[in-house]
Amino acid sequence: MKLAICNETFQDWPFEKAFDFARQCGYTGIEIAPFTINKDATQISAAKRTEVRRQAAQAGLDVVGLHWLLAFTEGYYLTSPDKDVRTRTSAYLSELARLCRDLGGAVLVLGSPQQRNLLEGITHDQAMQYATDVIRQALPVFQQCNVVLAVEPLGPQEGDFLLTAELGRQLVEMVQSPSCRLHLDVKAMSSEGKPAAEIIRESASVLAHFHANDANCQGPGMGEIDFVPILKALKDIEYQGWISVEVFDYAPGIETLARDSIKYLQSCLAEIA
Repeated sequence: MKLAICNETFQDWPFEKAFDFARQCGYTGIEIAPFTINKDATQISAAKRTEVRRQAAQAGLDVVGLHWLLAFTEGYYLTSPDKDVRTRTSAYLSELARLCRDLGGAVLVLGSPQQRNLLEGITHDQAMQYATDVIRQALPVFQQCNVVLAVEPLGPQEGDFLLTAELGRQLVEMVQSPSCRLHLDVKAMSSEGKPAAEIIRESASVLAHFHANDANCQGPGMGEIDFVPILKALKDIEYQGWISVEVFDYAPGIETLARDSIKYLQSCLAEIA
């Protein structure tokens, strides 16, 4: 399986240093949070896009795609009842698809809870319809850029919209396009009350991307979650995408997070080989 790491893990490290260290650890992919380049993706020049792509390639890394798509932005909202806001949000997702393509990536992970949580007076069913509208408007650009939008269920600690993989699959079905699929995250799945391996198998037909982390917000292997059955489930469904390490608690330190996470994943993969 292909192992990547999310670039914000390296915090304020220059990209070249971060990319080189990731490759030294054994990762072959890097997943990028757009805000680490510029908080406004429309302001990322063609030259900058070329530079970041070159830096990743020189380090021997593939750019997997983008995540934290709407973080640190203003004026965009996935589940807004305001048609103009939804149109602006769709246009921004379209620009992110172009950025993803320009960097050499192929997947957009749509989490960003602060730009999708239920607004006052809006039901979850209504929010699902609004989200569907936003995504559908951007589908032509996703298709042109050969990019897949992977909707990400998140746990109740993050918000109140799309809290289960089942709801994620429902949103994918509502959009009805091969350019919209599902993303799964181990920390998020840990809040569902059923084994992650079961969720993976239930989601096999629409799973496009995967994040590896622990419920404690650190890297895989740094908490109580056993990744052997998780990786076995991915193997059983013949998952062909990336597994990206994404952490939220940086207390162990950058080097430890990057190095120990992949060592643990590799040891688990060896067990199921």
